[in-house]
Amino acid sequence: QVQLVESGGGLVQPGGSLRLSCATSGSIYRFSTMGWHRQSPGKQRELVAEIIRGGNTNYADSVKGRFTISRDNAKNTMYLQMNSLKPEDTAVYYCNVNLSQRNYWGQGTQVTVSS
Repeated sequence: QVQLVESGGGLVQPGGSLRLSCATSGSIYRFSTMGWHRQSPGKQRELVAEIIRGGNTNYADSVKGRFTISRDNAKNTMYLQMNSLKPEDTAVYYCNVNLSQRNYWGQGTQVTVSS
């Protein structure tokens, strides 16, 4: 069983920054991939960023150069640093990990970018 707890969402003005955290139960070395997805009203959930075992990262084109995914192995925590936020980044952000070909999801955290 994997438990994921997200935090760090909130309301921010355009151009601002937020850092999301995803605390996992147990060692993160178990996971083949770790990532962040987001979903806006009326839209499908989409991949924002992911870390693959070994350290390679992938980003959605819309966030490249603005968002950075990272992890702290000692704290069993994954992060998403979001800079230069835009109104179109408004969404519920979900933490996701893959273990033994099964996906696990956090409860989601709301990010709202608005003036």
